[in-house]
Amino acid sequence: MGSKTRKIQVRDLTIGGGAPIAVQSMCATHTQDIDATLKQIADLEAKGADLIRIAIDNAKDVEALKQIRKATKARLVVDLQENFPLAESVAPYVDKIRYNPGHLHHLDKSKSIQEKVAWIVSIAKTHGIALRIGVNCGSVAPEFLERYAGNHVKAIVESAAWHCELLDQMHFTNYVVSLKDSDPQKVVICNKEFSIRRPDVPIHLGVTEAGLLPDGVIKTRIAFEQLIPAGIGDTIRVSLTLPNSEKHQEITWGHKIIDDIKEGRFVSVPDFGKGLNIISCPSCSRVENGDFVKLAMEVKEMTAYAKDNKLTIAVMGCRVNGPGETDDADLGLWCGPNTVTVKRKSETLGSFRYNEVLPILKKELDQLVLAR
Repeated sequence: MGSKTRKIQVRDLTIGGGAPIAVQSMCATHTQDIDATLKQIADLEAKGADLIRIAIDNAKDVEALKQIRKATKARLVVDLQENFPLAESVAPYVDKIRYNPGHLHHLDKSKSIQEKVAWIVSIAKTHGIALRIGVNCGSVAPEFLERYAGNHVKAIVESAAWHCELLDQMHFTNYVVSLKDSDPQKVVICNKEFSIRRPDVPIHLGVTEAGLLPDGVIKTRIAFEQLIPAGIGDTIRVSLTLPNSEKHQEITWGHKIIDDIKEGRFVSVPDFGKGLNIISCPSCSRVENGDFVKLAMEVKEMTAYAKDNKLTIAVMGCRVNGPGETDDADLGLWCGPNTVTVKRKSETLGSFRYNEVLPILKKELDQLVLAR
């Protein structure tokens, strides 16, 4: 076990090149709740977090970030998602920025993707911070989805490789890449293919929307146990749907999985993935209603009767993951501030209050089970 990638620096933390695998998590508190966010940062650090990610969506979040930075020495990462223009505002207060290639087209449509990336890179150079090119299965850039229609894995890998080439041309090498999917086997395929293409680039591993315990840990292990022993993976996150008070479990499980792999303790789950698959995004500060986590747990309990049916139900907690990452599920719940949008594949069936949605979901699930 041990990566042969080049080394990059996130402040004083070395990632890649055989350095110990770094473990990270993301705050689930609202960034503008400074006290709660600082408490969660401290909790995550106490469990051994090497990097802690924070979501920044607007100018008020940036102002909160300034205060958070003054109060903690933790290595902070900002996730820009759709708001890449905020990079300049947050860069002085963080150690790393994650940008999603699939979200760059939303804003400043008069500028090319190359121009937008060049601007982000110039900011990273100015402030001496690292970047992560974060490609997600549910938000692959439309250009690559169109070019590789029918081959989602190829679109993910080619998007990541293209952005690496862009950064290299700009003489910026202090970056990592992530290629994530909710299907652990796709995570394995994507990362193996990418590591052949670019064995020099450090990789951040994760199974996105891994979901609730224990399934979320099992899905993550399925991917990590195939990749890490092959020398693929320099930094990781175990993305779990958890109440705020339990967020530190992402770090605990991350270290445990690394230790188990190092000691040769692998988990055999031959029947896993053959029946009902519930995916749910990790709780984070973008969740607009705390009942999202409770609803995900209720969905798991209510749907247990259909466990032998090969179906996927997605429970998403915000506007970033909700629309795109429920499209491929047989049934999807996109949780907003007051209502939950119910979907069948990409078709929207309606929006319902949190206390109304379970019977609606059961009716739809019954029909799918009967049809099979």
